[in-house]
Amino acid sequence: MGISDDAVQIRSQGWRRLAALHQLIESELERALQDKHELSVIEFSALDSLSRQDGWHMRMSQLARAAALSPSASTRLVNRLEDRGLLTRILCDDDRRGIYTELTAPGRALLKKARPTHDRALAAAVADAEATPELTDLVAALPELTGR
Repeated sequence: MGISDDAVQIRSQGWRRLAALHQLIESELERALQDKHELSVIEFSALDSLSRQDGWHMRMSQLARAAALSPSASTRLVNRLEDRGLLTRILCDDDRRGIYTELTAPGRALLKKARPTHDRALAAAVADAEATPELTDLVAALPELTGR
């Protein structure tokens, strides 16, 4: 194997480890949020993103970026959350073509209940990752995950 082959192998191994960490965390969050609050991880992320904005609203395009979704996928997400009464759409005052998504009172209430579940599940997943030899140093490289 040449030097370039080694570099490709190392990058591939790093990517597999990163994907394994992501899968471990996301599956734990998904299970906990679905079981206790009937929310998917992406639904929680959208509500959480909205809650962090002044006025609890943002443009649809901003929400799509915050949730790492395509415009059509974010529209489907907003439709689901709107059907459940967790958010609403409003026209922008300054640009009638723009649409905001806004967190509703029921959306804020559900998010308030779901946040501790999310935080506990995330802590448990990170602890599991720290105890997995292949992931220990990756978790250590991300101090935001452990709060250290």
